[in-house]
Amino acid sequence: MIVIENVGPGSQAGMRRQWRKRIRWGVLFALMVLIYGSHAPLITLTKVDGRVPFHPSSCVVMIELSKLAISLASLSLSGGLSTLCQPPSAVLLSSYAVPAVLYALNNNLVVLMQAFMDPSSFQVLSNLKIASTALLYSLCLGKRLRPAQWCALGLLLAAGFCHTYFSLDLGEQERAENGPTLHITAWGLFLVLVYCFISGLAAVYTERVLKSQELPLSLQNLYLYVFGVSINGISAYMSGDEQNFLEGFSGVVWVIIAGQAANGLLMSIVLKHGSGITRLFVISCSMLVNALLSWAILGLQLSPFFLLPVCLIGLAAYLYYT
Repeated sequence: MIVIENVGPGSQAGMRRQWRKRIRWGVLFALMVLIYGSHAPLITLTKVDGRVPFHPSSCVVMIELSKLAISLASLSLSGGLSTLCQPPSAVLLSSYAVPAVLYALNNNLVVLMQAFMDPSSFQVLSNLKIASTALLYSLCLGKRLRPAQWCALGLLLAAGFCHTYFSLDLGEQERAENGPTLHITAWGLFLVLVYCFISGLAAVYTERVLKSQELPLSLQNLYLYVFGVSINGISAYMSGDEQNFLEGFSGVVWVIIAGQAANGLLMSIVLKHGSGITRLFVISCSMLVNALLSWAILGLQLSPFFLLPVCLIGLAAYLYYT
């Protein structure tokens, strides 16, 4: 016998709210995937004679300044400026200094690594952040993973090693004859492993800080980006590049700055109100955007072996999230 339940106005309103929430999160997710996937190709597009023309520290400072300005504007519009009249404790401020240091280091690593690998290699290998983040979640936050999820981590590691092996097998002469193709150096592999570990640690620590404190997100972002601007500003000053701070900045560089500033603010929303798992989804899905942009803009030639790590990552994502 089929029973038809009456759906009241309250239930319908609840369903509408639920759908609106899903749509908002869907748009948020799509924007983050687009920004994340386009970052490496855009950096490659700025290169002049094979080198990045701008100083990495200068770019990162501008990104942090943009996020700080937006956070301050958001706090002002929400009427939360009064909270700035109450000086925060040293313990509270120190909790935001740690992720600022980690993010500053990784932001510079992203630019530095482009000299040692192509955009798609970076994007594929950066999926190892899924493994490092999950491991740190399990160790630092006490989150238990199912056997299928551990299996997914193994597949991700296998995908990274397979891609690295086939990339290292490509010689300089072959690349010169056939045009841009997949490549990565041993130094690039080391840097991407360091990058993935720091990325996972920063995400886990930041999520714990944001969720453990009952403060407006715009105020928390303000604390975080004050340290970000300070740390990266000191880095730019010590590099001796302060007299030519904006040297090499083109329209593409400003697009990168705007995109990374938006991505950082969107990620704070995810970590505050959602879960770090959403971040892992972004990392996986952005690979498709990266590959399409690398093919369309840079003319990157993908070898047949590139499909193997892509399939392994897809299977790993399915096992991890189901």
